[in-house]
Amino acid sequence: MASSRTTVMGTRHVISAGHYLAAHAGFQILEAGGNAIDAGVAAGIAIGVLQTDKVNFGGVAPQIIYTAKNKKVHCIDGLGVWPKAVTPNYFMKKHGGKIPPGVERCVVPAAPDAWLTALAEFGTMTFGEVASAAIRFACDGFPMHPMMSEFIKKNRAAYEGWPASKKVFLPKGRPPEVGEVFVQSDLGRTLKHMADEEKKAHRKGRKAGLKAARDAFYKGDIAAQVTKFIAKEGGLMRYEDFAGFKVNFEPTVRTRFDGIELHACGPWSQGPVLPMALNILKGCDLRTMGHNSTEYIHVVTEALKLAFSDRHNHFGDPKFVKVPIAGLMSDKYAAWRRSQISVEKAWAEMPPAGDPRTLSEIPNRWMPAPQADEAPGPGDTSYVCAIDRHGNAFSCTPSDGSDKTPIIPGVGILCSGRGTQSWADPTHPCSVAPGKRPRLTPNPAMAFKNGRVHMPFGTPGGDVQTQAMLQVFLNINVFGMAPQDAVEAPRFANYSYPGSFEPHPYFPGRLYLESRIEKATGDELASRGHKVHWWDESTWLAGAVCAIVADRKNGVLHGGADPRRPAYVLGW
Repeated sequence: MASSRTTVMGTRHVISAGHYLAAHAGFQILEAGGNAIDAGVAAGIAIGVLQTDKVNFGGVAPQIIYTAKNKKVHCIDGLGVWPKAVTPNYFMKKHGGKIPPGVERCVVPAAPDAWLTALAEFGTMTFGEVASAAIRFACDGFPMHPMMSEFIKKNRAAYEGWPASKKVFLPKGRPPEVGEVFVQSDLGRTLKHMADEEKKAHRKGRKAGLKAARDAFYKGDIAAQVTKFIAKEGGLMRYEDFAGFKVNFEPTVRTRFDGIELHACGPWSQGPVLPMALNILKGCDLRTMGHNSTEYIHVVTEALKLAFSDRHNHFGDPKFVKVPIAGLMSDKYAAWRRSQISVEKAWAEMPPAGDPRTLSEIPNRWMPAPQADEAPGPGDTSYVCAIDRHGNAFSCTPSDGSDKTPIIPGVGILCSGRGTQSWADPTHPCSVAPGKRPRLTPNPAMAFKNGRVHMPFGTPGGDVQTQAMLQVFLNINVFGMAPQDAVEAPRFANYSYPGSFEPHPYFPGRLYLESRIEKATGDELASRGHKVHWWDESTWLAGAVCAIVADRKNGVLHGGADPRRPAYVLGW
């Protein structure tokens, strides 16, 4: 199947990002001598301006970073925590078990600290240098792109509910049209203020400057303005929550698949779904089945259902709940889960979770009522990855949409609404608690071969993320596709589990196929019990994977960027 773009190749550095101007911003940093971390942070901050409908500077930014000098993998969670004032039964008592839109679902913004921590620990440049493109895009504006224009139109009523959001997203009293220059002046001033504070302290050294930029956000006027607004609106976030916050360095979850070592984010996110599904699929001859054949789609879907069941019943912030991650990742457990897949018949509902100690089923709990036939709504984000000439690599999935929490007046950011991924029920692993992290959907990944970076990759798409990532990983590493071919190949996704976003919708047996997949294949899948629905030939609902694959034999980096969204890749 021919791709619409060529795979971009480079011998020095390559960057792939969810928006073409973000890719350009990161590429400029690489050309100026910055490393992959500098470039990834520059692109990530730019994405928070260019795709501010789905990503925000005040949101989340989980990262996996590889430093070639010491051959180490690092993971920054980039995820905020619930404020100290929340109680485990807060939403049960006040909202009948719902977590409503607005400031009550806010957790501490983690992205600024994640960007600055990555720069301080692994970068070479200043915040002002890497944020310069984002500042320009915010202050001078950029041409509105189709996907963002459509999103604002679709969610106009939500933006009209908050004056500051209306001012930003409906600047002329209406959604911006494609090609109109879109300006975010308050956001630009916030970024510039942090850069100015850094510059004042820079004479004491680069890290002192980065600390000053961080303090400007978490301990200065920005924190004060954000928390004052939230208190006025009836939210729980306070200045002390900002001042006491710091991102975490977390261990990755690892597996091996056909000589490749895959690193994913831990169970504070949905990250382990990807290696768990791969573990189940290790014992299947996927190549013989054939790409996107009935048997292949069925087996991959059923493996994902099993992993999602364990996500629902086990995953949560490991600082608060005991997640049996070693058992869930074991080959013994994967073999048992594999034995639960029927080649002839699909699970009609979400399968029971498993107990990795006893290899026995756990009855599902906390199950919402099945939804009617309306299409599942996606949660969304963006993505960026980079590899530099030294062999360093960066993989990050920045996020936080703008239609469920308000823009803060005068600051131009939102306060992360990631609390939407918690559960109001205090007995659930991802329940609400002071200082606890919601279970995050964004989950960057990175693969290695022979101890060297092989493939950073990731995607937007909410609960579709791990499904799209798994398919692209297999396209490249089982079916031998070039990165661009792999990200453009037709995809499928199931929704047979409670969704990660409030109100956690559940669509038992629901399987979507892009319509480039043969109709006969869909009919055969339906005969096995899948509730088959059809997407368009190529849809942004199937994710938008970006990936870079390193060809060590020839010294060439191969980059792919998904045309389902405005993603682009650049290399030299």
